[in-house]
Amino acid sequence: MPSFKIDLSTAIVFVATAPEPKMANKKTGERAVDRDTGAGLSTVGLLVSDEGEGNLYQVTIPETGYQGDLVPGMPVRVVGLKARDWENTFNGEKRHGISFRAVAITPAA
Repeated sequence: MPSFKIDLSTAIVFVATAPEPKMANKKTGERAVDRDTGAGLSTVGLLVSDEGEGNLYQVTIPETGYQGDLVPGMPVRVVGLKARDWENTFNGEKRHGISFRAVAITPAA
């Protein structure tokens, strides 16, 4: 499926929830990894405010894409944010949504 770049050049972005390891299989505890690099993946909640509207996004990033603590309320820069739609069938029920992925998240200057 294709992905789409998201322009955050006019947005203010804050950490809403600190990064947590993304699981490939919650039952076994297997961690999700980047298919290209093998880096472990994490999920971080971001509050994006732009043009008077605020939205909360769960964004996947490689553990190599952030350093130190990303704590709630911290203003950040998001590098290479992309969105991709997805669809799957789980227990006979079709599910769909949009996933978000970034190359890196760094503290705002």
